[in-house]
Amino acid sequence: MERLKQAIRERGNVLSSEVLKVDTFLNHQVDVELMGAVGEEFARLFKDDGVTKVLTIESSGIAPSFMAATNLNTPLIFARKKKSLTMNENVYVSQVYSFTKRETNDITVSKDFITAEDTVLIIDDFLANGQAALGLIDIVNQAGAKVAGLGIVIEKSFQDGRKRLEEEGYRIESLARIHELEAGRVTFIDELVTNNN
Repeated sequence: MERLKQAIRERGNVLSSEVLKVDTFLNHQVDVELMGAVGEEFARLFKDDGVTKVLTIESSGIAPSFMAATNLNTPLIFARKKKSLTMNENVYVSQVYSFTKRETNDITVSKDFITAEDTVLIIDDFLANGQAALGLIDIVNQAGAKVAGLGIVIEKSFQDGRKRLEEEGYRIESLARIHELEAGRVTFIDELVTNNN
């Protein structure tokens, strides 16, 4: 998705060979027009998959997921990292390790919101090692529901998340696939393909 890649190039901040900061448009300040386009693209990619729910983790996945759910005309559910006082024990729980925060969180979703009849589209802001995606998949599996696929805004293709998920048979649609973060510069996978032809 060229518009997203342009935002990453112009407004992203490469902090290291593994960390890309995108808080100017995705996970702190939200560019609602760009997220609208992201949501439309996810809806286009998964429109024929019978999606009944969109699932993400708070908080960075909420903006793109909200836009996708709006376009798919389905409810959006976000897994909570902190269990609120109003959530009883009737929840699905999975553990997720955050690479950027260096911590493990229990994520929870009420059993009222995902059932065995659901087909769930999982959306997240980043795919790196696949921990968040696997935690969300675990919740969908606990519910006996079906995973339609995973919509990823930005994929760090130099990490093993895609490989792990594809080996388990999951469909992944990433809108921007990064090959490398080096010397303050982002290189995308499709640029390599173009440059090698």
